[in-house]
Amino acid sequence: MIVTKRKPVNVGEILTEEYLKPLEITQGQVAHAMGVSRRTVNELCTGKRAITVDTALMLARVFENTPEFWLNLQRRIDIWNVLHNPERKARIEKARSLRSAFA
Repeated sequence: MIVTKRKPVNVGEILTEEYLKPLEITQGQVAHAMGVSRRTVNELCTGKRAITVDTALMLARVFENTPEFWLNLQRRIDIWNVLHNPERKARIEKARSLRSAFA
């Protein structure tokens, strides 16, 4: 696993900068194509909502790419957030391999 010091680009920034702006489409148009509310798309674009499997599948259909693309973006941000949260990182570091736990 590659851990970087710089926070990965969030899904909303990719959605806005790589899709909405170049295609000259609005959040409302994306929402209509996805069958969700404009608020849902706005929350994705502003980083207030995470990508779920359902959302990834819808975005993949709308933009004719893969759900893995969207899920991998979300996964990178999720891992970075955990590894840069002291409480969560400390909890994870307590975990041991089965080999060492039962030796």
